[in-house]
Amino acid sequence: MKLTNKIGVITDSFRLGLRESLAKAKAVGADGVQIYAVSGEMDPANLSSSARRELRQYIEDLGLEISALCGDLGGHGFQDKTANPDKIEKSKRILDLALDLGTNIVTTHIGIIPQDKNSEIYAAMQQACEELSTYANSVNGYFAIETGPETAAHLKEFLDTLTGRGMSVNFDPANMVMVTGDDPVQGVYLLKDYIVHTHVKDGIRLREVDPREVYGSLDSEGLDHEKIAEMAATGSAFRELPLGEGNVDFPAYFKALQDIGYTGYLTIEREVGTNPEEDIRKAVEFIKQYK
Repeated sequence: MKLTNKIGVITDSFRLGLRESLAKAKAVGADGVQIYAVSGEMDPANLSSSARRELRQYIEDLGLEISALCGDLGGHGFQDKTANPDKIEKSKRILDLALDLGTNIVTTHIGIIPQDKNSEIYAAMQQACEELSTYANSVNGYFAIETGPETAAHLKEFLDTLTGRGMSVNFDPANMVMVTGDDPVQGVYLLKDYIVHTHVKDGIRLREVDPREVYGSLDSEGLDHEKIAEMAATGSAFRELPLGEGNVDFPAYFKALQDIGYTGYLTIEREVGTNPEEDIRKAVEFIKQYK
């Protein structure tokens, strides 16, 4: 097996300002970056056309490209039909920004997909994702749902109800290992028609956990990334670990991605640890073993 995929890094993993993180990504040997584009300087509303051109040029001058933007709006995803119109509009603007910056992928969490297809929450999520998929199809883009809150089989069943491939998958093997206990290798084969971006992360599951405890639900608090990071660092249910130290079978996982013809990015995410730059550098080296 010889990987040819480019290696990316989530800039937020460095826990520094954007431009400093971009320089760090280049220094550790990454080919590209994934950038959060929800608030602050990367909120689409805060970036004029000229600012977008300048940022794109700055990234290109570093010898990097953008693997994807992260457009995760947190909260309850698209479970709350009253909040969905604003979230849908914001998501569309993030995809527009992505296209201006040279990528056509926006990753996101949509909330936990209910088992009951007749529930109001399922209907609200399906309606929102259908609108997003239709928009993405119209601009040759993708909203990529991150794996983890449900099994690959259940996610595929939901995606199969939508039009086209505008709603696709950002495959994170560690989330599956840590939360649902699902097999990421089989998940790759199941979701092969939808995977447009991936995360490279590792971890272990210490006990069974209700995904709602991690990702939130409409009848409780919503998705909180700081809370998830704390759980991954010190929690009793699961723990995020450096690449190769957890239960993701990377040789089998990378082979599965090869088998399905995935040629996109392998983007490193590191949400815990006291020395993220060193962890990310080692993660780049870990992936390069397979190249």
